[in-house]
Amino acid sequence: MPERPSRPAEPAPQPGSYPPGALWLSLGALLLGLFLAALDQTIVATALPTIVSELGGVNHLSWVVTAYLLASTAGTPLWGKLGDQFGRKKLFQIAIVIFLAGSALCGQAQNIGELIGFRFAQGLGGGGLIVLSMAIVGDLVPPRERGRYQGLFGAVFGATSVLGPLLGGFFVDTLNWRWVFYINLPIGAVALIVIATVLHIPVRGQRHTIDYLGTFLIASVASCLVVVTSLGGTTWPWGSWRVPALAGLGLLCLAAFLAVERRAAEPVLPPALFRVRTFTLCSAIAFVTGFTMFGVFTYLPTFLQVVHGVSPTLSGVHLLPMVLGLLLSSTLSGQLISRTGRWKAFPVLGTAVATGGLVLLSLLDANSGNLLMSCYFLVFGLGIGLVLQVMVLAVQNAVRYENLGVATSGVTFARSIGASFGVAVFGTIFSNRLESRLTDALRGVPLPGGVSVDTLLHDPRGVGALPAALRGRVLGAYSDSITEVFLWAAPLMLVAHGLTWMLHEDRLRGSVRAPDAGQTVPPNPVQRTSRDECVRALSLLGTRAGRRDMYRRIAASAGVELLPASCWLLLRMRQTGQAEPLDLARRLSVPQEKVRQAAGQLEGRRLALRDGPRLVATARGREVAARLAHARERELAALLGDWWGPQRPRELSEVVAELSAELGGSNADWPGGAPGEGPRGHAERG
Repeated sequence: MPERPSRPAEPAPQPGSYPPGALWLSLGALLLGLFLAALDQTIVATALPTIVSELGGVNHLSWVVTAYLLASTAGTPLWGKLGDQFGRKKLFQIAIVIFLAGSALCGQAQNIGELIGFRFAQGLGGGGLIVLSMAIVGDLVPPRERGRYQGLFGAVFGATSVLGPLLGGFFVDTLNWRWVFYINLPIGAVALIVIATVLHIPVRGQRHTIDYLGTFLIASVASCLVVVTSLGGTTWPWGSWRVPALAGLGLLCLAAFLAVERRAAEPVLPPALFRVRTFTLCSAIAFVTGFTMFGVFTYLPTFLQVVHGVSPTLSGVHLLPMVLGLLLSSTLSGQLISRTGRWKAFPVLGTAVATGGLVLLSLLDANSGNLLMSCYFLVFGLGIGLVLQVMVLAVQNAVRYENLGVATSGVTFARSIGASFGVAVFGTIFSNRLESRLTDALRGVPLPGGVSVDTLLHDPRGVGALPAALRGRVLGAYSDSITEVFLWAAPLMLVAHGLTWMLHEDRLRGSVRAPDAGQTVPPNPVQRTSRDECVRALSLLGTRAGRRDMYRRIAASAGVELLPASCWLLLRMRQTGQAEPLDLARRLSVPQEKVRQAAGQLEGRRLALRDGPRLVATARGREVAARLAHARERELAALLGDWWGPQRPRELSEVVAELSAELGGSNADWPGGAPGEGPRGHAERG
């Protein structure tokens, strides 16, 4: 019997060709993976006092957070490029496995050293989940829809900022702190199964010259300096030989990094970027913002639980004004920038408000009321939110197209390193001042059996069991030690305020929009290519540009007198070959009369012929549609400003042509406009 020829493997679906069910299952699994990684950046904060009480080592509390941040930051560039080279699905599955293994080990940790090590492993996987989940969106959906779906991923970061502290406190109160990590296992397993069975994306095999040495060196620089700032003066005396030795090693790695990056084919952070004034200033401001934001987020739950005696869950509730203020001001500033095109006032105001917020936080004590604390938390959150988005936006507006992707990742990388430093430095200040204050407060005071400065340092929960007179002294030491770190941070934020005045407010390119929450809320650096960033911006603009006034401009530019709806219908026929007006009206829930009027105009001008219920473009109609498509392409190109010069990269022309073809006449581009929507926004200024 002759051997039957083997069937060729089915090709992976192309973007836009996924069945809706498979698409949403795949997106759901990606969102689950992203949710877990983002959640673990915030869920631990409210559980930390309980964790260090059980495992010991309040002086190492900061490292439970810092280890995760350092690992996820250092691994992010590698995950992105390895995914391009070997396939994002495979790498995403590996990231899930690493993350879940780290989570399981964290839940089994028996001492603070083990927990810190396992958090580092968990952070390596978490960094991969974040960068790959957002990159895979580009493999699943066409460019014109990317902005809409990436908005979902941005919403996840906003949600985890709110839910993280609440869930962390809830698990501590109702189950056990170890469930902060165990909860990842069932959710991650579901994501892993769905990804394995449903997600089918092509392995494009895009070759990269991966800058392994540069990645290793910059991670070493950050690690050396974070270790010095966190262990110096606590575990190691400042006079110890280890402090200058490790600091010297960090500086040596920094010098080596700068030398390597000058010769690297695809550098992690090109030194030439620092010649761009706006990039250097924004990176410095982003560093300070990350420094203060995550330092405050890490130590406020300890203040609330130890000094005010609230439960872990309620400490998460108390933090809501800060988180909601951050999200509110970040969203509002983005909308105002989109409408006005002016952005410099927001970081200037934001850093000033954040400085005031830090001063207010330093005034808190054991007698501060809930309403007063909520107001102070809100002020700080509002200030930070005004800064986050604008740093990314200003950098994208200042650099050449070729550097768009790496500049975006550079400024978010600075914020990530700042977050790691902030938690570590705040931890050092807190530990040093707490030990000193406890020693002074308890000197000459008779202590109950088993109570000492050392036990109070290692078990914050033991404070509540002290006699009332003694408890007041200890709570005062804890309160003053925590609030002092906020006072130390205020001058640093004031320096950032001074730097914001030095920013030059260039006119915004039409394609530069306030970034989504995925680029501003998490501490992880964003990893997207210049092409990805451009597609993200133009896809959002293109959808808005499909409204009535944009179609009028397209018609005028093409030299035709057609209704906006007629232009849309003709472009749709060019895209699909034919159109059924009434069916379109029914499916898109748009006025049938408008569609009939557009179809009648096309027939009357002999641009389309009736074929039963369908309309088919005539030869003249196809020629007019081609002119409209070219006009649409010119409109998109105009949004790029000086990027669209004579020496523009070929891929930029390809992006504009691709988006123009997809946006012209797509379902998302009905020119009727949303109710109450006017002809404002970047598209109209482009």
